[in-house]
This record gives sequence, C-alpha cells and structure tokens, in this order.
Amino acid sequence: MLCPSFEIFFLYPIFYAGIGQFPILGGLFGASLFPYVGPISFGRDDSTARHPVLLRRFSKVMSETIPAPATSRAQSQPAISFEFFPPKTAEMENSLWETISRLAPLTPNFVSVTYGAGGSTRERTHSTIARILKETDLLPAAHLTCVGAARSEIDDIVGRYHETGVRHIVALRGDPPGGIGTPYLTHPDGYQTSPELVAGIKKRFPDIEVSVSAYPEKHPESRNFDADIDTLKAKVDAGATRAITQVFFDNDLYFRYLDRVRARGIDIPIVPGIMPMHNFKQARNFVTRAGTTVPNWLAEKFDGLDDDAETRKLVAATVVAGQVQKLNKHGVDTFHFYTMNRADLVFAICHLLGIRPAGAQKAA
Repeated sequence: MLCPSFEIFFLYPIFYAGIGQFPILGGLFGASLFPYVGPISFGRDDSTARHPVLLRRFSKVMSETIPAPATSRAQSQPAISFEFFPPKTAEMENSLWETISRLAPLTPNFVSVTYGAGGSTRERTHSTIARILKETDLLPAAHLTCVGAARSEIDDIVGRYHETGVRHIVALRGDPPGGIGTPYLTHPDGYQTSPELVAGIKKRFPDIEVSVSAYPEKHPESRNFDADIDTLKAKVDAGATRAITQVFFDNDLYFRYLDRVRARGIDIPIVPGIMPMHNFKQARNFVTRAGTTVPNWLAEKFDGLDDDAETRKLVAATVVAGQVQKLNKHGVDTFHFYTMNRADLVFAICHLLGIRPAGAQKAA
C-alpha cells in the first residue's frame, strides 16, 4: 500500500508486528458466516446501507453482493495485481512462496514487491524479484523510493533491475528511515521528489513502465487536494502510466477523487488499492496513521472478534468482495490487492468475483 510516506505499500510492518499465522481458508464459506453479516455500505447507490436486512443464508449474501462469474476475462472479469513484501526469515520466505504458488494461477497483470523505509530491504527486494522472474511466469514490478540515496545510487539500482529483466517500477517518495511521523529529509545528491524519480527512470530506461501512488483522501503531508493532485499530475507528466491508490474503505472517496483527477486532465488508470484485513485492530491502527479513514460501520463488523481469527477472515472476505463488486458495478475493472504475503483471503475474494485459476473448468 502507500503509507504516510506515500506508500501504504509498506503495510508489511503490520505483519512484522505480529499478525499471526492463521489457518488457510478452506473452501468457500458456509452458513456459519451469515450471523455476522449485516448491511454493508460502500457508497454510490448502495441501497443495502439504508435498509438493514437479516441475511439468513450465505448464498443469499453472495447472490446479492457478488456478480455472476464471467466466462472469460474479456467478458468483464476484473483484472488484478498483487503486492508482496520481501521476507525477513527463511520461514517467512517459505510462506511467501506458498502464497505466490497459490495466487500465480489467477494470472495477475503483475505483482509488485515493496521496498522498505529508507531502502532497508533493498537486497531482499531484488532477490525476491529475481526469483519471481526465474521461477514463475509472473511479471514483477519493483518498488523504488528516493529516500536516503544519491541519484547515482538509485540509477544503479534501476540499471540492475533492468539487466535482471524488470520492466516495471513502482516509483515512490518513500518513508523516512525513522518511520511514519518522523521528519523527511532528502539526500543532498538524491532525487528530491517522486516526480523527479519518475523522470529519472524514464530518461535512462524509456522501456520501463512506471506506476506511482495516489491518495483518495490526499496524502497526509499535502496542504490540500489541489496540491495533492498537482503532485500526481507532475508524476504523470514525468512519464507515469498508472497510479495505485492508498487503501480506502468508502468507495465514494475513490469516486470523488477520480472526478477531481479527471477534471485536471489526468487520464491514466487510477487503480484501487484493496486490503483484506486479517487482523482488523492492527490494520486499523496502521492505516489511520497513514491518513486512511476507517468508517464506524466497518469497525462494527469486526466488533467482538479479536480472539476469533476464523470468523474475522469470513467477515473480511465478505466485506472486501462487496467493496470490489460495488466498484466494478460502477465501471472499475482493475484492482490491486495488498496481500500481506497471505493467499487465503485474496484467493477467496477473487473466486467470489469469478476469477479462476488459468485452465480451471467451471461448473456447468
């Protein structure tokens, strides 16, 4: 994701802070979910938000909130991409590769790998990217920030990626090494802003695609929305061809932001960043520091589930699937999932949206 530093793409600190290893979500839920599911509001013509209904069957929930599976991606099936973070330990590396193996058959457009605050995961990011290129058919996108490094150093990193075969960079300003809320200090010989970083990448390697960040609630350090969109436009003018949003939970925030962006003549894809929450309390604490609003209705969905990981997963899958379906209903056809290196919820949500592993046969 793209955190206060511009990247909640650095949600992986939540994982490091203690999101536990939950059992893999088996099968497609059953009736045990519906007592916890109530009206879900995602904005823009969501009548269910205004008329509470006791949903007695999980199948009824799915029929009302999830579109019928498409028969092919060409028939309105959403396009998807996934974000991973570089593992710190051998155990975490094994977990990551189990996740990649599970999600790869869903044929994402690309997968991105984050870059820690101040470049702290530089080598691990590169080795993860290199292994993805070597062992899978996935197209990796390397996150890159301009924090704490000279231009020459950043240019060398991009050159190394290019030699490895990477043709997609997610260019971000980056968090200060001290973390969220600490002063951001530019390197005297470095790229000073994310638009400068984008321009530097495109100048040296025109064949590299560059994605950037976008903020439906504006970046916490931006003076106002106009200034925030000025920055996005500068990144687009420098060569960015896609923007991935900070996580949001109210779809109206995304659509209002999209209206502002289009009014400024910015026509690149603004891809919603979607986060299934394995641990709501920890995720909420982090995303609010990053400037994301967590609606009361969402907190109520997870109320009383702190010690019930299985039910949390069921609720999270339903909530996120509903959010994505509402976005898709209003014309959004591409989604970027912040996986937290976990496959269970993301795979289930994609299944509910009609996305199947390549070659899988659908029931008649």
